[in-house]
Amino acid sequence: MSPLDPFRAHSRIAYLTMEIALDPLIRTYAGGLGVLAGDTARSCADLRLPIVFVTLASRQGYLRQELGPDGIQIDHPDPWDLEGRTIPLDAAVAVRIEGRLVWIRPWLHIHTSSLGGAVPTIFLDTHLAVNEPKDRVITDRLYGGDATMRLKQEVILGIGGERMLRALGFEIETYHLNEGHAALLPLSLLRRYPRSSARPSEGPVSYDLDSVRECCVFTTHTPVEAGHDLFPYELVKQVMGEFFELDQLHHLAGPDGLNMTRLALNLSDWVNGVAVRHAETTRKMFPGYRIHAITNGVHASTWVHPLFDELFQQVAPEWAHDPDMLFRADRLPDARVWAAHEEAKAALIDETRERVGLTLHSDRPILAFARRMTGYKRPDLLFSDLDRLRSIASRYPFQIVMAGKAHPNDRDGKAMIKLIHAHARELAKSVPIAFLPAYDMNVAKFLVSGADVWLNTPVPPMEASGTSGMKAALNGLPNLSVLDGWWSEACEEGVTGWSIGEDGSPASEHARNLYDKLETAVLPLWFNDRPRWVWLMKQCIARIGSRFHSQRMMRRYAAEAYLR
Repeated sequence: MSPLDPFRAHSRIAYLTMEIALDPLIRTYAGGLGVLAGDTARSCADLRLPIVFVTLASRQGYLRQELGPDGIQIDHPDPWDLEGRTIPLDAAVAVRIEGRLVWIRPWLHIHTSSLGGAVPTIFLDTHLAVNEPKDRVITDRLYGGDATMRLKQEVILGIGGERMLRALGFEIETYHLNEGHAALLPLSLLRRYPRSSARPSEGPVSYDLDSVRECCVFTTHTPVEAGHDLFPYELVKQVMGEFFELDQLHHLAGPDGLNMTRLALNLSDWVNGVAVRHAETTRKMFPGYRIHAITNGVHASTWVHPLFDELFQQVAPEWAHDPDMLFRADRLPDARVWAAHEEAKAALIDETRERVGLTLHSDRPILAFARRMTGYKRPDLLFSDLDRLRSIASRYPFQIVMAGKAHPNDRDGKAMIKLIHAHARELAKSVPIAFLPAYDMNVAKFLVSGADVWLNTPVPPMEASGTSGMKAALNGLPNLSVLDGWWSEACEEGVTGWSIGEDGSPASEHARNLYDKLETAVLPLWFNDRPRWVWLMKQCIARIGSRFHSQRMMRRYAAEAYLR
């Protein structure tokens, strides 16, 4: 009996994603896209949805971050035990890359929900002796290498993923493409179902576009043009050969190069952005397409602190299956909410001391910022005016904990990390600042439960959704954030947190407004009105936790996208 047998019989949906965060020890994720995919899998198991996940093996992980004494990021591979944490499956498929057959082997991981359901994930691996050495490493490093390697990885995910599902006996009715990385999958489907089998010399092949579109769902996460994968057609021909006619690709993927987002848009009948604001932005970037909005959510029981879990069960015993019931959180006893938070904060203080040697104070608020370190997320906005920070801290002492990796090729992101360390040294006597290295799921759990305020400062409209603040709100942390992504939907001023700037205000004003909010609203409330602060914590849980969760997100996908 194959371990796939229980899933083959009923799984009709395939979810393809370049990265996925199933477990801290399965390091096949780089950031929010992968963590979202992991939360999606966890909710699918909770809800017993008939779905199978497909991703790359990424044996060497993404990036293990080491920070030098001056904050210089040193990049290391981050390997994980593929053989020890997955089950090998007796199947193999091949794709042709640069004229060579590249063989792919599948590995299986089964996530079992505490609620009784389970979902499979298929890891695609080219590290096989039958392959040439340069092909064995295609699936080794998540987002590793240059554009050529990136295209090869997307061939493995999209074309190889579709072939692997068939080889394993799945009869898939709906393919969900999580971002454009898997956009070559619909091309594979088109080749299987052409309307005519005319040879090239007899004229162009006519493809059954409508049938392929009907079975493809596409979720885009990228609100900026530069973030969409675009491959020159010369490179496409070099890597993919005659897999698909270039004149047809010009029509489907754009004349200037193979735009993976445009390809997915043209070959998917359902397309959605990951927040209402993000869908609006995507419609402007790609006019003429119908873009729906399904706002991202987080898997609540994964990210909530155990003590809050115990509290939630007292007012909503079924909350883990149906986090909508967290609307009852405003009934929680104030004293127990604050006690749970103090314990979570103590754990973050201990973790910070152990990781960087800095001892934070339990009687001062902690501001947390943890995102990928890159320009548009503006991790340096808080440090725009160091004298203003010192002035605020002289009246209302506070502390800052930060974390985040820069992409290995992002020099500006690495420079920001180094600059933040320089600011930390300069502010050491007035504002303690800790930068925690090697940001991952485990570090995130300490931050989203143990800080007091969650800070987010992207340049709008460049935040697609952003889910870290949702995790923080589940643990009673108010957000202090720019009105972009999901926060545009969730912000109730002084109730679930605070906005930085007005909706549509210029980015140049955000630093000043951030300081004003800290000095006149956030910090005075924390120090001077503890009952009101605890009330606000409960509002965060009741109003955000009950709404922005992946159970609700997946119910919407099932009802609106999968069962059309």
